[in-house]
Amino acid sequence: MIKSLAQKDVILFGELHNNPISHWLEYEVTASLNKTNKLILGAEMIESDNQDELNLYLNGTINANELDSTARLWKNYKTDYAPIVDFAKDHQLSFIATNIPRRYASLVYKNGFEILDSLPDKEKQWIVPLPIPFDRDLSTYQNILKMMGEHGTPKLVMAQAIKDATMAHFILKNHTNESTFIHFNGAYHSNYYEGILWYLKKERVDLNYATISTVSQDNLNKLLEENKGKADFIICVDSDVTKTY
Repeated sequence: MIKSLAQKDVILFGELHNNPISHWLEYEVTASLNKTNKLILGAEMIESDNQDELNLYLNGTINANELDSTARLWKNYKTDYAPIVDFAKDHQLSFIATNIPRRYASLVYKNGFEILDSLPDKEKQWIVPLPIPFDRDLSTYQNILKMMGEHGTPKLVMAQAIKDATMAHFILKNHTNESTFIHFNGAYHSNYYEGILWYLKKERVDLNYATISTVSQDNLNKLLEENKGKADFIICVDSDVTKTY
């Protein structure tokens, strides 16, 4: 896997947010590729308008406690994401906050894409340039509607799409020709080569991409049919593994 990933321009590492094996392997893959490739890291778990605070931490201007108090970090940041951010800090790597601020995703969920047109220009810098292409018929978006049942609405899928599009935007904005960009995101955002990857290929079909997905099963001897085809590499984790939250 590492040998193959070393040849790629962009890697989407799909995790299960509360799975420690995902987080451990994210660190191990990063450490391994850092030996041979010039890396840029990025993650769904930090929102784009917290990039300044993240940069201050990476360059040593503020400490971990100050980052925690100034950025909207996820509740499992210290156990699950701090090791990768600290790896970037120790090795002087860029770490990009790629996700749309959740308040804007919430606006889209309630009102659709058009509501974002009314944002001040300063705030529009934290989201993908508008308008965005949108295909509500992508299988992963349709599955969201099925899972949500009567609570699923077209605007719910739009909220997912604006996240995917914004993450793709900031990946491409910060990628350089001589680098490998490793992006950490929930597996659903890149499963079946859709989500973030769909938007990446809309802009840069010429880049070499790789996807990783994490799945959980009771039996590790054979991959379930429902888990096949989700990514280039599929990490199958025992369902008994302790969750981080």
